Amino acid sequence: MEISNVLLLAQGTCFRHYWDWIRHSLVAGQARTAADPDCEQRQSCETHFEPFASCRSLLFPTQAAEAQSRTSFHRRFQACVYFATVFQAMSCGIHYLASVFMAVTPKFVCGIPGNVSSILFRNSSESSIEDIWTLWASAENYIVVQLENGEIWELDQCSRSKREVSLDLTYEYDGNKSIFSCSDGFLYDDTKWKSTVVTQWDLVCDREWLAKLIQPTFMLGVLFGAVIFGDIADRLGRQRVIWFTSTGQFVFGIAVAFAFDYYSFVIVRFLLAMVSSGYLVVAFVYVTEFVGIKARTWASMHVHAFFAMGIMVVALVGFLVRTWWVYQIFLSIATLPFILCCWMLPETPFWLLSKERYEDAQKVIHIMARWNKVSTPCKVSELYSVQQDDLVSGRMSDGDTSSTKKHNILDLFCNWHIARRTITVWLIWFTGSLGYYVFSLSSVSLGGNEYLNLFLIGAVELPCYVIACIGMDKLGRRNTLIPFLILSALICVLIMFIPQDFNILIILANMAGKFSIGVAFGLIYLYTAELYPTIVRSLAVGSGSMMCRVGSVVAPFCVYLRSVWIFMPLLLVGIMALLSGILTIMLPETLGKPLTNTLVEATEMGRNKKSCSEKTPSAHSGAPLEKIEMFGQENSQH
Repeated sequence: MEISNVLLLAQGTCFRHYWDWIRHSLVAGQARTAADPDCEQRQSCETHFEPFASCRSLLFPTQAAEAQSRTSFHRRFQACVYFATVFQAMSCGIHYLASVFMAVTPKFVCGIPGNVSSILFRNSSESSIEDIWTLWASAENYIVVQLENGEIWELDQCSRSKREVSLDLTYEYDGNKSIFSCSDGFLYDDTKWKSTVVTQWDLVCDREWLAKLIQPTFMLGVLFGAVIFGDIADRLGRQRVIWFTSTGQFVFGIAVAFAFDYYSFVIVRFLLAMVSSGYLVVAFVYVTEFVGIKARTWASMHVHAFFAMGIMVVALVGFLVRTWWVYQIFLSIATLPFILCCWMLPETPFWLLSKERYEDAQKVIHIMARWNKVSTPCKVSELYSVQQDDLVSGRMSDGDTSSTKKHNILDLFCNWHIARRTITVWLIWFTGSLGYYVFSLSSVSLGGNEYLNLFLIGAVELPCYVIACIGMDKLGRRNTLIPFLILSALICVLIMFIPQDFNILIILANMAGKFSIGVAFGLIYLYTAELYPTIVRSLAVGSGSMMCRVGSVVAPFCVYLRSVWIFMPLLLVGIMALLSGILTIMLPETLGKPLTNTLVEATEMGRNKKSCSEKTPSAHSGAPLEKIEMFGQENSQH
């Protein structure tokens, strides 16, 4: 999901102007509704907002009458747009994890300074260097070779030494040696991979740190892309950004394969990361603006599922193609069909209405009506007239002047309760991203078949998002988050006690760990949006996603700590997950509760049971407002 990490920045790209119109109209409608003290009945907002209600069957099929479809995916137009858009999310998963095979460091030794006549490794004499790799077990090993001119050399990984006395060819030697650098390059084991970026540019020994920067610099590009393209999508439209980022993924993906040196490779990969992240952000907003309100949780969560399918594609292509630049080309053309048809996707009516392009919006609505076989589609003129009639009354009824106040990151620490909540949420974001990528990136080092390992690590995400959706709706956000965070910590500890020769058990335990952290990571997006009031919600979600990016940048370095202690990455993830799970106990449950509008309401949430007759509307009557607010309000701070 990680992918859910990038999608969080999508909150910053939602429809500001359209939201203002809907919000004020609905508030005006709520001002004229009545509620009994027991909160059992409220008059629907649609009674006041009838023209908008007439369009719901088209734009929001889940809110239509019983005669209409129960879910938006029963509408052909929404289904086609959704699956066409999320199909390209596979390419994002592909490029995010492509480096696990592309940047593999195989076994290697210093290059041989001449023609070889004899090769000796321990007590075994071999005819070629290729026969040695099956016996190579540790970086402390070395190879002894005798050249045709009689010289005897010892080849280590990062140096080579010439024996001063060349008598018998023996493995052990206590005489004088002259040490030289690896000026003739390196010899690599090509039994698994014919070439990688490491072997292409000798990213070993004193250049090893360059290889370790490949994944972190990619994740840095993900961060920049989410911020930049999120803002561009608000200015130029979702359709244009989707087209540009989709094409960019193909173009930059192919360009990576033809990079002429390491630095051009990293730069092009950085650009590839930007467009991949930009596509995820905008695609998330794009599909949520088309699907029905009730389907948005499932629709957004299953964007992550297609991301996981991209990881599975990486494993399959890695197994079939063993040359890194050919491997990169195959990965880049995997979603080429979408590039050929993405220009046919329409702009969302929400964005067109926010830019007052009413004729274009009407054309899209007619297309939707024709596909969905709606005989009487709504007219933009009706919506526009309601906007003019209700905007003034809506503003007058909105007495909360704090919504116009400029807010900053310090508001997330305005009092002890909110500060404690913010620290906990940030920690969950960081832990989710760290755990997600540690389990994913380290899967190829678990032993056994590394391609099957990565495939299974991707496949286990598919059911975890289903469980996350069901858990959020049935048990609640907090009650689902806590057990899965603690479970992931326990699994990390359990893996440490499994003998290293039990490969199957280790792989299954890592899959369980990825499943647990995936459930927790998948639901924190919605939970964060519900924990904070409208006036700082975008700040909360945006800052949380920044912590998520920090976790994804740190994760590769955490995996590298395996060289210090093989269980160090799991220990760090386990500690963070356990700490996050314990702190989550102090967070309030948000299932079935209305979104808060002020910091005072957010502070009181979870401390006192509030009557629905108070200022905050009930969860039932405010459902349309809350859902639109949740996906639209965050733009005000980005």
